[in-house]
Amino acid sequence: MLIVIAPDKFKGSLTGRQAAEAIRAGFAKVFPIATYELLPLADGGEGILDAFRETVGGETREVTVSDALGRRVSASWLLLDDGTAVIESSQANGLWRIRENDRDVPRSSTYGVGELLTEAASAGATQITVGIGGSATNDAGIGLAAALGCLFPDADGNP
Repeated sequence: MLIVIAPDKFKGSLTGRQAAEAIRAGFAKVFPIATYELLPLADGGEGILDAFRETVGGETREVTVSDALGRRVSASWLLLDDGTAVIESSQANGLWRIRENDRDVPRSSTYGVGELLTEAASAGATQITVGIGGSATNDAGIGLAAALGCLFPDADGNP
């Protein structure tokens, strides 16, 4: 019997991989001779890089980008063998990066996600897949577009 175990993370307690291993341990007590395939998943937020890396491989790249509040932080993205870049937006603007009392949605920005896109393109990515989820932002992607060079002037022509 083949049992496929494909959980997402258990936010705040287990990664998708850790959850899959715990589930396998439980199942193995009941089905000791079964074969198990562990396929951790992600909903587009935290964990999507891990899910891709475990499933198809790739090279993790580190870069410094802006978080949701404009602070410089280290973020990862993944370059797959076929030239596809996988970007987890929460690496830049994740809610997990912002302490609860510092959260400020009107001030927050997706600019760092645009910086990740720029890095991937500069590295030669031929396609880019972006997982969005777990974000501390709500700017409709304006920050991302600004990082790519788009201008958003106010009524007086100021950025």
